[in-house]
Amino acid sequence: MPPATIPPLTESSRSVLRVVASSGPITRPRLGAMLNLSKPTMTAVMNELGALGLVAPIGSQQGAMGRSATVYALGPEAGYVLGIDVGVAQVRAVAQGLDGTPLATAELKIAKQQRATTEEVAEIVDEAARTAILAVGKRSKNLRSIAVAVPRIVSRNRLGLSRRKGPEAVLQRLRQSVEAPILLENNVNCAAFGELRDGAAQGREIFLFLQIGVRIGLGIVIGGKLFRGFNGAAGEAGRLPFPWSAGHVPEREGLEHHLGSDALMERCIAGWPATAGEPPATARELFDRAHAGEKEALLWVNRHGADIGRMVAGCIGFFDPGLVVLGGGVGQNPLMLDEVRHVARDLTWATEIAVSSLGVNGTVLGATRLAADYALADILGEAPDATLVLSAGPAPDEGPEAAFG
Repeated sequence: MPPATIPPLTESSRSVLRVVASSGPITRPRLGAMLNLSKPTMTAVMNELGALGLVAPIGSQQGAMGRSATVYALGPEAGYVLGIDVGVAQVRAVAQGLDGTPLATAELKIAKQQRATTEEVAEIVDEAARTAILAVGKRSKNLRSIAVAVPRIVSRNRLGLSRRKGPEAVLQRLRQSVEAPILLENNVNCAAFGELRDGAAQGREIFLFLQIGVRIGLGIVIGGKLFRGFNGAAGEAGRLPFPWSAGHVPEREGLEHHLGSDALMERCIAGWPATAGEPPATARELFDRAHAGEKEALLWVNRHGADIGRMVAGCIGFFDPGLVVLGGGVGQNPLMLDEVRHVARDLTWATEIAVSSLGVNGTVLGATRLAADYALADILGEAPDATLVLSAGPAPDEGPEAAFG
């Protein structure tokens, strides 16, 4: 059953609920002081929100003058949300309260030697969601929304227009098994939103999140909100022309191929001197050997750091973001940070460059935060910020295809 519809709230009640959802447990006097609400107004607000089950007392706190004050938190009817990260090799699901309280996690592998079909990934997504929902159990009964991060461009303008299956097709089973609205968002955008809410970019109005892994992507935050572009494709940094010089003609996604970890290892293995022993087989091994102080490995890591620094300099020139956060399997490695900063500083103006503080969980945590913001906006009767929201029900059957080909 879907959660009960919340009747329109008074402006004061909306303000209080918004603060409780963002700050977590808080005393009634503190709420009144923050929002400049009188005691009678606070009484009316708490009665309204309490009757709806949206807030509830959870204890008391001793004040400076010896008086105790009631502490309020989100109530049982506020519900919870799910964030799901659909990767190439695994699916992660995280359940949280609207205030970020962790409730459950689930992680399932996509056990395929080759790329799984859309239907196979859809089954794993549904299983991960159901596993997380079962783990939440009786702690919260209202699933308010689900946000799913996918490694594809997500655009309401392109929904249903492509002959190929869109990213929404991986949700075909989930849409039949839950009654909550499902948000679909690009994975790099989710990671950027995670950094904004809980990571290295908290409180920033403008910043860039640059993901460097097997592929590259850019999450853009302007005015404290994700900037998605007309087609939902803003941040497809791998489409920047590369190589670009008098003697070269740029190739499609040439920069992504050059900076991706697969191309890095191809160059590394091809250029590894015989006197340095066996070359590393993977990017992880390369960075592990560099971390151990191996000279040749450090040389290749610094070369890659310089390449990333050049790209960062270009992004700074476009956006003047004040902060660039590096993430992804390769980008978040701190071994490259000094070289990235050095090269970017030489090519453009001084800009803060940091490594993601959320690591591999950044995408799913960002998706969960997006779902919570959507759910809260729905309760408050406000317009939510979402790229694409899918209702319950089956998706069109378009035949089997690799999920993220």
